[in-house]
Amino acid sequence: MHTKQNSELDIVRSDGVITYRNPNVVLGFVRYTCEGEIEYIFVNPLYRRKGIATSLLDEVRTQTGISKLVPQEPISPLGRLLFRLQGDTQQ
Repeated sequence: MHTKQNSELDIVRSDGVITYRNPNVVLGFVRYTCEGEIEYIFVNPLYRRKGIATSLLDEVRTQTGISKLVPQEPISPLGRLLFRLQGDTQQ
């Protein structure tokens, strides 16, 4: 497990999971495979629309070396929109 502090944000990396947290709450996390498949991504509703999901996906790209990520089904409408805006899916 690797933890990096970024001002008030802790970034915790373990096998296939990246978590963003501050001292009080988990802001968001992503679970992924080494092939770049996103199994699950979550951002705390209080912290949405602040770029956290995009930043988490960028972290996955860095960790895997894969630029085009693939969401696993089932995917929520909000998740589908996220991946469409990221340019990672044709859906």
